[in-house]
Amino acid sequence: MSKIILITGVSRGLGRVLTESFINLGHTVIGCARSPEPIDLLNQQYRKPHDFQVVNVEDHQSVENWVNHLLKNYPAPDIVINNAAIINPLAPLWEVPPHEFNQVIDVNIKGVANVIRYLVPAMIKRGSGIIINLSSGWGRSTSPQVATYCTSKWAIEGLTQALAQELPPGLAAIPMSPGIIHTDMLEICYGEDAAAFTSPQEWVKKAVPFILGLSPKKNGVPVTVPN
Repeated sequence: MSKIILITGVSRGLGRVLTESFINLGHTVIGCARSPEPIDLLNQQYRKPHDFQVVNVEDHQSVENWVNHLLKNYPAPDIVINNAAIINPLAPLWEVPPHEFNQVIDVNIKGVANVIRYLVPAMIKRGSGIIINLSSGWGRSTSPQVATYCTSKWAIEGLTQALAQELPPGLAAIPMSPGIIHTDMLEICYGEDAAAFTSPQEWVKKAVPFILGLSPKKNGVPVTVPN
């Protein structure tokens, strides 16, 4: 059955390949990103019923306006994938400038909370839905030079598991680690060595069926996309 799938951060990386793959399978994707140009390109490439909007997930008013627009035109989504995230340049924690630390927290944690805040009531009313919050290996372990990112993804694990305890039957919140994928963010961390890891195009072949197979039985259970 065709599903309505909401994805944040659709302009590049994992969000982009998930968008393309779900649409190719016949699902409806509604998505957002901060940059106007890739959103314009997505709207040109994929016409209605798909819908892509410029949204800053850090800004709760921007998210509320987006969700209000969506709920006037679509039912509550079957699957929500909170994918939008950033990472700051590698540095010891004490050398990370306050504005870089704040932006990672604002996008990676507050952005997820904003989407949940405005979408969950409609999903509860509908009585079903899966919320997938992208975590990371660095949401379950740590490394030097990435303390800010680790902080944000450990928070996503806790936020998601607490949310899972609050949701009524029929809904689920699931923290999902994608594994180590060769994206722009990975290049910030690993430089040229990032190319040795799985490409998004290869990753998505396993990620999409894995996501579509998730059910409320996985509520609160940390999962990882199979290699």
